[in-house]
Amino acid sequence: MSLKTDNSGDSGGVSGSSDVLGNAFYPLYTRLFSDDSEFVSDVETKLAQARMTDTVELYLSRALGIGFISGLALWLIGLLLGYGLFATGLIEVEALLGIPLSNETVIYVLETLRVPALVTATGLVFGTIGFALGFGSLVAIPYSRASTRKREINMLLTDSVSFMYALSVGGLNQLEIIEAMAQADDTYGEVAMEFQSIVKETEYFDVDYRTAIRKQALETPSDELSQFLTDMLSIINSGGDMESFLEDKKEKHMRTAKQEQELTLETLELFGEMYMTLSLFPLLLIIIMVVMQMIPQAEVTNDMLYLTVYGLIPLTGIGFLVLVSTVKHDEPGDGYLSMGDNDRRVETAQDQGLLNLGLVEQFTGEHGVFDRIKNREGTYETMEVLRKPHIFFRDNPLYTLALTVPASLVVIATAMMNGAAPLSWSQMLDNAIWGTFIYIYVPLYLIAIPLAIFREWNVRHRNAVVSQLSEDLRKLSSSNDTGLTLLESLKSVSDTTSGKLAREFEMMHTKVNYGTSLKQALIEFNNKYHIPRLARTTRLITEAQEASNQISDVLRTAARASENHDDIERERKSRTRMQVVIIIMTFMTVLAVIAILKTQFIDTMAGLEAGSADTEAGGGGGGQLADADLSDNINVDMLSVLFFHAVTMQAIISGIICGYIRDADVLSGLKFSVILSTVALVGWILVA
Repeated sequence: MSLKTDNSGDSGGVSGSSDVLGNAFYPLYTRLFSDDSEFVSDVETKLAQARMTDTVELYLSRALGIGFISGLALWLIGLLLGYGLFATGLIEVEALLGIPLSNETVIYVLETLRVPALVTATGLVFGTIGFALGFGSLVAIPYSRASTRKREINMLLTDSVSFMYALSVGGLNQLEIIEAMAQADDTYGEVAMEFQSIVKETEYFDVDYRTAIRKQALETPSDELSQFLTDMLSIINSGGDMESFLEDKKEKHMRTAKQEQELTLETLELFGEMYMTLSLFPLLLIIIMVVMQMIPQAEVTNDMLYLTVYGLIPLTGIGFLVLVSTVKHDEPGDGYLSMGDNDRRVETAQDQGLLNLGLVEQFTGEHGVFDRIKNREGTYETMEVLRKPHIFFRDNPLYTLALTVPASLVVIATAMMNGAAPLSWSQMLDNAIWGTFIYIYVPLYLIAIPLAIFREWNVRHRNAVVSQLSEDLRKLSSSNDTGLTLLESLKSVSDTTSGKLAREFEMMHTKVNYGTSLKQALIEFNNKYHIPRLARTTRLITEAQEASNQISDVLRTAARASENHDDIERERKSRTRMQVVIIIMTFMTVLAVIAILKTQFIDTMAGLEAGSADTEAGGGGGGQLADADLSDNINVDMLSVLFFHAVTMQAIISGIICGYIRDADVLSGLKFSVILSTVALVGWILVA
């Protein structure tokens, strides 16, 4: 078994008590599973793929123990439930069996045995379910983690191969490439973890790197990475050209990434069509129940309308979000880089600010002077935030909630104490628009608008630096080709190019002139914007420039990878824009239909009187329906409130879904939610 680093905490709950549980149930494991069991072998493979350090014997023994405990608990619950149902006579045996019994002997036997038999059966059913839940949930953990790692590896493999190719072009040999890949875990995540296993095999177990690569190709959860490692091993064994091999693999995985993006977008288009149908289902249900309420003998209660509006509409939106999340994933990684030194003395943008005072916190407590420095630093950072609060909230959008949530609560509480807000459901029915505005729209506007503004500002501020990344990398490569060093190339490009990235190049050049290393300047620049794709490019350049100042080929490779990312991003935005339009038009359809239902149907039918109904019937035998006053079964105020709340929730949920489909971020949907809910509010004011 290769050396694994458990990056997932306690490997599914490893602790002293769980080890005792596993040891206690190990004899049961040996009785149930043989050494050549296919199930045990499969679980062992998944444990390795999930990078969980437990042995399969201990893990399955622990799963059996947890299954036994949960099964015992549910068995006791089943016994109590069975006793309550059958021993008390709540369910009769005749009704249960559905067979008429006349033979007294049979009846006597059944009456004697039915309670213990049914109670025992209920206990066994519940106990079996409990064991299956306890055992199955623990066994499912390595499968789930292996699947998550597989997804991330496949997403990062294209950039990882480009990274290795660029290092090969930069002059590194195959062993140095593997070691550099293993050290890039802050950028390439799970792919780097796979290469770390290879390096640790060779360093700590005295295994040659060919054997380590072969073993990792068998253990990795990603079939694509397994194939890549297998092909790499064949090139190493045959003494082939590693640079040409990596170039071919880079082109292949770039094409594969575009094909997978195309498949994802096609799936999202299908989901968009599904949403149009699913979101109209509550509307059709509301219309049917409203019409049914007009029929005197129809058994349609208001509870069904409440359940549809306040239950079905939100659940439909949440279910669709979960469905989309299975296909659309955000970009892995947080975008931050580290210097990689054990004795780290570098302050980056991630460390600075009021929330983290950075370098000085490493020395507080040793000497009083450092405590005074920390206090002064905290005071300075606080004053900076007070001087420029918009910059602080731009960099930390979620901290707007610390102000907006209390403010919205104060506004609502003030309105309630002054009697301006409805305090009961009957008051809400009397003043539906104002009450809904106070309880829903005021918090929505106070919380969502600042958060959406600062979040969009944050995203645009950070993304502006990568808008011309591909072009500027090409310029750096051309400058480096002329014989300029990388530092001189940065200065040359900054002098001849406009834009935020060019200004950052100029700042890096200035920092190096004042004594900062180029690697540190590059990492500080990256951490200032912390964009995953920028982090991968920066990592590539920092690794290459340590080997040589002439890295034009490396820069061209980085530019090619960035251009491929730009192409995928443009295609994604173009295709998802249509899905957003479909969702918005679906909401507008729901709003229009409910408005028409309110004005042209409900209000009209509520104004009808029994006499007018008889007149329209021509005095003929319309029967009971013609003689009835249809308005008796219609509560117009209640329906108006429910309709308004239905379109409001539809607006908020549709907006969140729009943002998630477009950017794989729920917060991105806040701007859509605010706009659509405002449309719903204005539209309902005109309707009501």
